[in-house]
Amino acid sequence: MRKNYVLIDYENVPVKTLALLTGEQFEVRVFLGPKNTKLPLELVLTMQALKQRAEYIVLETVGNNALDFHIAYTLGTLAAIEPEAFFHIISKDTGFDPLLDHLKQQEITVVRSISIETMPCFQQPAASPLKKPAPPVIKTAIKAINGNTQTQLAPQLSLDDLVKTTIKTLEKLKTNKPTKPATLLNTMQAVCGKNVPQTKIEQFYAELIKRGYVKENAGTICYFL
Repeated sequence: MRKNYVLIDYENVPVKTLALLTGEQFEVRVFLGPKNTKLPLELVLTMQALKQRAEYIVLETVGNNALDFHIAYTLGTLAAIEPEAFFHIISKDTGFDPLLDHLKQQEITVVRSISIETMPCFQQPAASPLKKPAPPVIKTAIKAINGNTQTQLAPQLSLDDLVKTTIKTLEKLKTNKPTKPATLLNTMQAVCGKNVPQTKIEQFYAELIKRGYVKENAGTICYFL
């Protein structure tokens, strides 16, 4: 699974929750200025649950664009160590864009988003106007639903339908539900079909967390079905 570093400019975007970033592929860095002395409880608890995958970077002195420079430095350091990772800056500050354009020329995958929710991995893929929609049929082999291992054809499902189908699958698994995020992602891949890209599966997983059906606690899955 490709690692995603999420660098949050808290002075610019004071996020209240990191619920979408609890997957094992995410590494979170929250950049705080000297005046950011009070943080939302949900944010603090999620940072604690992420353990070594989350870090506060606190700027102790005030200065124009000082926090931006710290973010740029951290981004450059991480990109030099792990150039194959996907880097996200959460900020409304367009001043980052020239730096990101330069890094893209160095074949570094990096993007700026104005919120966690608008990160590319959480967006619906745009349909190409030059291509006809894919046939509304996919092959799925879901033993937990069918009670057998036969592959059958199922209609192309919406996100809501996929959520309902996955919930039905998990309920039938009873005490054998996946306990790790990676195992749950594999189960969801079986529900959606092998032809569905991993980014879509990760978006689907984030939707389960967003709707409160699934929560992560120290790398272990908890269910609220």
